[in-house]
Amino acid sequence: MKKIIIIGGGAAGFFCAANLDETQYHITILEQNSDVLQKVKVSGGGRCNVTHACFDPRELVQFYPRGNKELLSVFTKFQPGDTMDWFERRNVPLKIEQDNRVFPESNSSHSIINAMVQEIQHKNIEVKTKCSVKEIERQDGTYLVRTSLGDFKADIIIYTTGSSPKSLKIIENLGHTIIDLVPSLFTFNIKDDLLKDLAGTSFEMAETSIPQLKTEESGPLLITHWGLSGPAILKISAWEAISLAKMNYNFEIEVNFISKPVDEAEEMFLDFKQSKPKKTIGQSKIFDITNRFWQRILEVSKIDLNKQVAHLSGKEIQAVIENLCRKKLKVTGKSTFKDEFVTAGGIDLKEINFKTMASKLLPQLYIAGEVLNIDAVTGGFNFQACWSEAWLIAQDLNLKRDKQMRDR
Repeated sequence: MKKIIIIGGGAAGFFCAANLDETQYHITILEQNSDVLQKVKVSGGGRCNVTHACFDPRELVQFYPRGNKELLSVFTKFQPGDTMDWFERRNVPLKIEQDNRVFPESNSSHSIINAMVQEIQHKNIEVKTKCSVKEIERQDGTYLVRTSLGDFKADIIIYTTGSSPKSLKIIENLGHTIIDLVPSLFTFNIKDDLLKDLAGTSFEMAETSIPQLKTEESGPLLITHWGLSGPAILKISAWEAISLAKMNYNFEIEVNFISKPVDEAEEMFLDFKQSKPKKTIGQSKIFDITNRFWQRILEVSKIDLNKQVAHLSGKEIQAVIENLCRKKLKVTGKSTFKDEFVTAGGIDLKEINFKTMASKLLPQLYIAGEVLNIDAVTGGFNFQACWSEAWLIAQDLNLKRDKQMRDR
């Protein structure tokens, strides 16, 4: 019976093992940490954002800054609907939330973890934790995996380590090309009077742009203790990950907090001025933002909160509109988004056969997950790439073994 060693006990490694035919192979998972599926555990604030309810592969690939062309064929074979079906058939009911993110109904990542762990246990697949891989050597058509728990022989290796520099060095030593790692999906560090002491203030829809890169995104926005976060920031950080790294995370961002064109916002302001001239500007709710943020906008626009709306000059109105719709903020660094650290970079995609996820350079070696130069915006997309790639590997190995058995 051929020996498969899966290096990495994360989403891709476990899902691949869970779909392999254990009657045809002897399968061992090696995980360097004391616990498996650690990223699954912390995803979505511990609720586990399993996937995203986007069922058209052509639409789905638009959420991947790197890997979108390659993933199209992968998603035509296994997409979010298949992922949902897989977990639901294992008694994990799922729900689609308003923003199309998919979570277990239990709101607990343990539901997802337990489904995969039970599948592994049912198949009697061996899992070795605290097992750090140091080196992989090719030996007469097989592989020798040197680890902190001794040496393991493998006929087939499935490499799903995540994107740590150490794991990339191991695969580079075997001949694969590595694209330099840079962070993706991060929040922006900004010190500005407009944001000071307003952590927790959120905006349902905002627009962000980086004029220097001629790029823009929209979505919910959140003021944090260190600057700005939320999808409007995370999306732009993912798409521009490489450019922002080159800029050393020092650049200017322009924010439209109300997601309205300047002329439309101005018209709303003038309509309000005409209909409620005697109201004080501090008590006037012209736009859909919190009172605290509105008062801060007036402060930085140098407008007396007790001034009647009728007495506001055109220059003052213009100052408010500029701060609401075209506020320029200086970004001076980045912060990791929760515990869901994602990187751009990894194994060069030209060296992978995306029909099977097999290495084009090394026989009987398959690669999946974040170790590849593939990453996505937030919303369950990174996990979906793992599930789909892992499923393809399992299918290829199961079919190969079936064919070998028939040919005997």
